[in-house]
Amino acid sequence: MIEKIKAYVGKYHMLEKGDIVLAGVSGGADSICLLFVLLKLQKEIPFALRVVHVNHGLRGAQAKRDEEYVEKICRQENIPCKVFCENVELIAKKRRQSIEEAGRAVRRSCFEQAASEWGAGKIALAHHMEDNAETLLMHLVRGSALKGLGGIYPVTGKYIRPLLGVGRKEIEQYLEQRNIAFCQDDTNEETIYIRNKIRHKVLPVLQNEINGKSVLHMNQAMDELREVQAYMETQVEMFYQRAVQMNGDAFLVKEDEMRKEPDVLKRMLLHRVLTQAADASKDIGRVHVEDCISLFDRQVGKEVILPYGLLARKGYEGIRIIGKVEKEPTGTQMSAEKAAISFKIIENMSESPVIPQKTYTKWFDYDIIKDTVEIRTRRPGDYLVIDEKGNRQKLKSYFINEKIPKEKRDSILLAADGSHVLWVIGYRMSSAAKIQRNTKRILEIQINGGENDGRDN
Repeated sequence: MIEKIKAYVGKYHMLEKGDIVLAGVSGGADSICLLFVLLKLQKEIPFALRVVHVNHGLRGAQAKRDEEYVEKICRQENIPCKVFCENVELIAKKRRQSIEEAGRAVRRSCFEQAASEWGAGKIALAHHMEDNAETLLMHLVRGSALKGLGGIYPVTGKYIRPLLGVGRKEIEQYLEQRNIAFCQDDTNEETIYIRNKIRHKVLPVLQNEINGKSVLHMNQAMDELREVQAYMETQVEMFYQRAVQMNGDAFLVKEDEMRKEPDVLKRMLLHRVLTQAADASKDIGRVHVEDCISLFDRQVGKEVILPYGLLARKGYEGIRIIGKVEKEPTGTQMSAEKAAISFKIIENMSESPVIPQKTYTKWFDYDIIKDTVEIRTRRPGDYLVIDEKGNRQKLKSYFINEKIPKEKRDSILLAADGSHVLWVIGYRMSSAAKIQRNTKRILEIQINGGENDGRDN
């Protein structure tokens, strides 16, 4: 098994000399196997190893047992270990998520925080072939684009999955042959979770009654689909450059370019635009993409309401994807005399914060702010950061693109860090100031308690 993993790691360039690698270790068979495999590989590839364990606060004494076991193994192997204790059930309720969703988000946040503190460029997770087969089936039954049918990717950014080329039986045999103990999570046997239903009720039928190599064949199919996806992404990128134009915070998708391409590229392009505009993808499905495509054959001015507060509107050149709160700037703008403005620094968050969604309460990454934040009106040289790549737009251009009348522009209040406009109050934030997973301090700015915009009517 080690040789197979070594070849898989090499194929995807997962480990390099001098890397600092953080391993997520729960104490279960898969993650304990991952830890000992990394220790083995460390003898051939000189990299530094660190461990993170996340106690989700869900299984009481059993969870504490797992935590102590991981710490014990790390002491024995002289590996630095960081333990996070989180109340996932409470976080799930606050975010209105399932326990599964909240657990994934919490783990990711903990891994990112530890990686930042340790300077780790790689985060190793213990997914294996059965996990990938389960993921494929989940995506198929829920509905998925091509990318989702590629399952779990061997490498995504800093995340690496060295065990993705081996199966659960190989992992268990490896641990048994070396007499390595691991913790058993009883919740893995429950079938209240979707993944567990597939694991215990669907995969065994496929493996035992239809084809013993079902999991292998699904993984091989996903390998090919990932290759197809990579090729299609290069085509979409070229298409994007021709067909999409950024216009302030809005995306214009040009009709003349869309007419030239096959439907598959149209769908992939629009999905990319929608996820960019929303800065999220979970609730954007094929139905929303098809709704946007249908607009190209409708009259100018027709609109489609989309998830995450987005709106698609047919224009003369194509369709424009915008945020609903920004589509109709109306009324006399806020004045400093009428607006009650408050600032608050939030530090030492014990849980992942729930970011407020109010138009007049905004959270900013305080750690990126260079100077003193002031509330003022516009000055020459003011700019916004308009996307995650750091691209800038002059404030004047933003006002023009949003069709804000000239006579109102000098009265609109701004929260500014020097010439960097963090917030055009009542409209949009700078992309550079958004809360990140590794944000340690938050600046909250609130206008009239966040409930009233303070405009003259």
